[in-house]
Formats: sequence, C-alpha cells, structure tokens
Amino acid sequence: MEPVYRVLEGLATSILTTQGVRQHRFGLENLPESGGGVIAVNHTSYVDFMPLGLALRERRRRARFLVKSELMDIAIMRYLVKHARAVPVDRTAGGEAYRRAVDALRAGELIAVYPESTISRSFELKEFKSGAVRMAAEAQVPVIPTIIWGSHRQWSKGVVRRMGRHRIPIHIEFGPPLRFPADGDADSEIHQLHDVMDALLRRVQERYDDAPAGADWVPSRLGGGAPTKAEALVIEDAEAAEKAARRAAKNNAEKKRE
Repeated sequence: MEPVYRVLEGLATSILTTQGVRQHRFGLENLPESGGGVIAVNHTSYVDFMPLGLALRERRRRARFLVKSELMDIAIMRYLVKHARAVPVDRTAGGEAYRRAVDALRAGELIAVYPESTISRSFELKEFKSGAVRMAAEAQVPVIPTIIWGSHRQWSKGVVRRMGRHRIPIHIEFGPPLRFPADGDADSEIHQLHDVMDALLRRVQERYDDAPAGADWVPSRLGGGAPTKAEALVIEDAEAAEKAARRAAKNNAEKKRE
C-alpha cells in the first residue's frame, strides 16, 4: 500500500498545486491518531478523494477507499485499486467487500465510505446506505462524519468541467466521531449520521464565501442552478436504469460466448 499510495499523494499534490486549489481543513483533531475508523464522506465529485487523502496525510493517516467494482474493468484502475488496497464493491453482491472492510477496521485501518453510494447531482445529501454504520458498529470503531465542498466545481455531474488553474477553494471538515453499539438500531443510527452530516454540510456551505446565484455548482436551496433533490432523483433513477440495462446486455453477451 505504502509505495503506490505515496506516489498517488504526490500526484494529487502536484495536480491541486497546478490548479491553484486553495485547501482549507477543519476538525483535523477529530481524526484518530491510531486505530480503526470509518470516514463517512459526502459524494459530490469525481475527484473528491484527492483533498480527502491529502487531509488524512496531514494527520499521518491513510485510508482504504470502498470503490465500485466496475473500476476493475479498467487496467490502470485495477492496478491502482490493488496496490492502494482499495476495496472493490460489487453492488449486486457486497458481502465479501463488507467482510474485508470490517477485518481492516479491526486491524486498525481507516476505511473511507461514501454513504450515498453515488454522486449527488443536487449537491445535497441523498439517502444513505447502511454499510458505514453497520461496519463501524460490528468492528466497534468510530464513524467520522466528513464534508468536502468545492471539488464538485472541478468535475462532477451536470456542471462545466473546470480542471484548469481556476484557484477553486476546497473546504473539508471532519466532525466529532460517532460511536454506535454492536446491537443498536441500524435504521435509527443511519438517520442520526445523516442528520449530523447534513448540519455539517450546511455549516461548511455557510463558511464558503464564493457561491454566485445561478451557478451550476450551487445547490438550488442556495439560489444556484443545480437541480433540486427531487429533480436530481428523477435523473439519477433514469441513469441507474440505463446502467442496469447495459450490465444485463453485457452479461447476456458473455453467456452467449461461453
């Protein structure tokens, strides 16, 4: 993990420096100095893993990311996933990935999880999957609520790509750790995590001083041009149906070749 991770950290630093990105980090003291923990982070961008990884490095920690298994179809991503010890998740059969994540947490590692599973087009929090809470409760490690804001201006769904030198500010804040009992009510605890992260998101947005009205990356709630949560859900459902159809066609084609 270490050699490849160090290369990726150096690459991410070079990219963000070239772009003139201004990184602002808050609540670093909420990250455990040692031991396992689940980093539960909002998902608004294709590149939000970079500011997260670099913020963790400031605390001399690294995280194993849960990533979608489709990345394993790409040779370079397959190499990076393997050597950075990320955990691929097959959304149709996630049991193996879940066990690997729990084992890593018990071994004292940090696991980075996007509870929303996919990028939020509204840039508000979507409904959460239960994995982050369940694995933390089973391994008896804390969940660290985390919000990243600004990276969606660079590369996300429904926005103009701005990967050049735009000097975009990116804020990341780690909230106080949450602990859940092994025999707790998962549904209630998921809602608790969602509420905590929603309050944290609003605080980060209020601190962020660059949100022009009508901008494609600003949430509708704040006067921006992003779709509302209801509008985004319609788009996301259509995308999910299209992906499912493509997967089914691919599986059928593979069966015919066998």
